[in-house]
Amino acid sequence: MVSENPVKEHRGIPKAIFLEDVDGYMAKDTQRTAADVLKEFDEQLQKYKYMELNLIQRKKRLKAQVPDIEKTLEIVRHMLNKKEEFQTHFMLSDQVHALATVPPTDTVCLWLGANVMLEYSIEEAIALLTKNLTTATVNADQLEQDLGYLSNQITTMEVNMARVYNWDFKRRKALAEK
Repeated sequence: MVSENPVKEHRGIPKAIFLEDVDGYMAKDTQRTAADVLKEFDEQLQKYKYMELNLIQRKKRLKAQVPDIEKTLEIVRHMLNKKEEFQTHFMLSDQVHALATVPPTDTVCLWLGANVMLEYSIEEAIALLTKNLTTATVNADQLEQDLGYLSNQITTMEVNMARVYNWDFKRRKALAEK
């Protein structure tokens, strides 16, 4: 990192400090070469890119969850309003559907994940699904903000690397001219 104590900011993502004075920064420790600094910056950049990859994967999972939750919530609300037997097409897999007759009921079973299914009253199911939908939407928005912040940190590190490289190039060119 650019400083010895990087500032933690934005939900645990360390802030990349912009290197304004390359001469001053490189003069702090005369034992470190430009290659050492570039290696250090590259390591930090790779960490940022790894974080970005993880956030993108989490965002994709959330984006897939939201439509499923909305669809389930719509069905459960329909069951709350429908107090008589009705027929529907039940999805067995992506391409296979079966005709099902649904009797009037006061309870529904919801998959919670990890092969766990629980039975809820329709009102409890609506409350749970609404809460899950709100949480998923908020998390997706936070991930979007995190990705924007991370993108800025990546850009800052890339600019820092370019500035150190250019500083070293000018220094070597000046040494070669002497």
